[in-house]
Amino acid sequence: MTFEDVRNGLRELDERSLEVHGSRVRYYVGGDGPPLLLVHGLSGAAANWVALAPLLVERFRVLIPDLPGHAGSSPLAGVKSLDPFAETVVALAEHERMLPAALVGHSLGGLVALRLAVRRPEAVSGLVLVSAAGISTATRRVERLLRVSSFVRPSRFYSRFRARVGRSLALRYLVFGYWGASDPAALPPDVVEGFLSGPALHTDTLTAARALARDDPRLDLELVRCPSLVLWGARDRQVPVADAFEYARRLRAPVRLVADCGHLPIGERPDACADAITTFLT
Repeated sequence: MTFEDVRNGLRELDERSLEVHGSRVRYYVGGDGPPLLLVHGLSGAAANWVALAPLLVERFRVLIPDLPGHAGSSPLAGVKSLDPFAETVVALAEHERMLPAALVGHSLGGLVALRLAVRRPEAVSGLVLVSAAGISTATRRVERLLRVSSFVRPSRFYSRFRARVGRSLALRYLVFGYWGASDPAALPPDVVEGFLSGPALHTDTLTAARALARDDPRLDLELVRCPSLVLWGARDRQVPVADAFEYARRLRAPVRLVADCGHLPIGERPDACADAITTFLT
């Protein structure tokens, strides 16, 4: 698999775009079966799903957006909450006639998926939260850290050297160690490029970061009506496992922990994630 495959959303998927609320949104769609939407995290991109998407298109009709301001999608103007991001995702699914659909959201994407499940319950048939942000991140301290990170944008610097990072064990530990992957050495080069290809194209991640820090999903979790699954890396140092159990308790949902896995289970253990998602949804 070449970098071109990663950047273009995988060979199994078609690249498309749609004007939504003043933003030109890039997304990828492919496969046959029940509809499934995959939503990436903050400073991520559709290419983050490079390892997992091929396992899911065998069973589902998959749609993966670049969220506004990320990778190939232009920013949204005047946004103060995550609701417009959720509305963008559902607009794409409506355009592709893929509603109701199940949603899988990673990190920030989990919170976007939750917003959609609350605002449009009839559009969401199932919900999978993968290392979802929203509980520990709803603090002023985290808001300041996210703002600094969005201004400095270290991932944009790393993105310039993504191929070298994929080949170098030391650089993989530098970029993905501790806060990212549990075992950076085990990340294949295409997964490394999948996580690092987006930041070179980002135009506005600060808006999403601010909205993330202001959003406390605990206030609305009782409004989620669809079946839910909480999927988490057992060694996640970015969003603690305690958050997984709080989400599960409030949603009355099962928890599945992925062993020897950090904050990036969709790239670290795509096989385990595919098994959990497929078993839950089918």
